[in-house]
Amino acid sequence: MRKTYAALCGALILGTAGAAWGAPPIPDAYKTGGFAIGCQAWSFNRFTAFEAIQKTAETGGKVIEFFPGQALSPDREDVKMGPDMPDEAIALLKEQLKKYGVKAVAFGVTGIPRDEAQARKYFEFAKKLGIRVLVTESTESIDTIEKLVKEYDICVGYHNHPRRPNNPNYKVWNPKYILQLVKGRDPRIGSTSDTGHWMRSGLDPVECLRLLKGRVISLHLKDLDRMGPNAHDVPYGTGAGKVKEVLDELRAQGFQGNISIEYEYDWDNNVPKIAQCIGFVRGYGAAIGK
Repeated sequence: MRKTYAALCGALILGTAGAAWGAPPIPDAYKTGGFAIGCQAWSFNRFTAFEAIQKTAETGGKVIEFFPGQALSPDREDVKMGPDMPDEAIALLKEQLKKYGVKAVAFGVTGIPRDEAQARKYFEFAKKLGIRVLVTESTESIDTIEKLVKEYDICVGYHNHPRRPNNPNYKVWNPKYILQLVKGRDPRIGSTSDTGHWMRSGLDPVECLRLLKGRVISLHLKDLDRMGPNAHDVPYGTGAGKVKEVLDELRAQGFQGNISIEYEYDWDNNVPKIAQCIGFVRGYGAAIGK
């Protein structure tokens, strides 16, 4: 059944709106304002994964993207998020997600090894949690990644950190490089677009999304107080991030992936600000009848 579905997805590379076909869609019950929007647990990296789930629910978010290495819970700090988690810890994590009505949809940013046996551990981990997107910057592993994407029907999004002027070998900051990297590859491989890091690289997030049309797997959607390397997060609609225009572009592309709020500012008390971001998207949806 998995192979049949995967073959169908591969044949139907682009939908009518230009969005990539991929893993099974996120149910509408986990959407706000027409988008599956929630938190990147990195926003709460001073807390545990259990606490990140609770805080995500407090913001109004319904989905979560975990990151590697976060402690599981206050009483299980020895267990870290990632493919080496024992099954009993994964069961506890699922119980916490169910308790707060939050769905795990992504994991990253994580390295994915070129070695197939090692890479397979990440896809097995994602499968156990029901995660649909692995987020990485492991460009050297793309052949292995493509093989496992087809086998597991799990998407992979290439994430971008800011441009590194002193390191010309760091290329994933540039959406043109990502577009070339995934050209001709399975449509479930594309970009996990970090709009804030694009801004820190001096790039217009809306133009970047247009360039990547059909390959936008998921987002780390940010609004920053200004363009440039020293900018910081602000609630949606109050900065230079063109958040409304970004949402307009995603709708135009028929985007069906998840949006993670990665709020890297006011670390100890960012729940109210993230809730404002969720509220912005809720209001956007109300305005368009979603």
